[in-house]
Amino acid sequence: MELLYFRWLIDFGLVVLIVIVQMVIYPSFKFYEKPALEKWHAKYTSRIFYIVFPLMMAQLVLSIIMILSVQSLYTIASLSSIVLLFLMTFLIFVPLHNAISKGKATTYLLRQLVRKNWLRTILWVLIFLGTSFELFLQ
Repeated sequence: MELLYFRWLIDFGLVVLIVIVQMVIYPSFKFYEKPALEKWHAKYTSRIFYIVFPLMMAQLVLSIIMILSVQSLYTIASLSSIVLLFLMTFLIFVPLHNAISKGKATTYLLRQLVRKNWLRTILWVLIFLGTSFELFLQ
């Protein structure tokens, strides 16, 4: 139960973070001129890493520990969703951010960043709801 509660806190933190990124941070990129966006983006990505990476790793590690102790629909779906989020992050979003960092930000790219990030936002909300439901059942 304590592990599930800690997992719920991590999931909650990631939901709050992704909603802020989706609703505030990514849309704000379109208001920067290219040189200012490059400069700000470099600071943003280096700083947000220290928030996002530990939370994502904690979520992954806790999910692995949980599936090793109990294989259930919740633990299997949860770990599968988290692996999907990691794949999306590294295969889709890291390249988009790299393009912004290299000065290749276009209106289209910035719209793609926001549009595609809805998938991660929805998935993290669903993971949080699943953990909330599982915690409620305990």
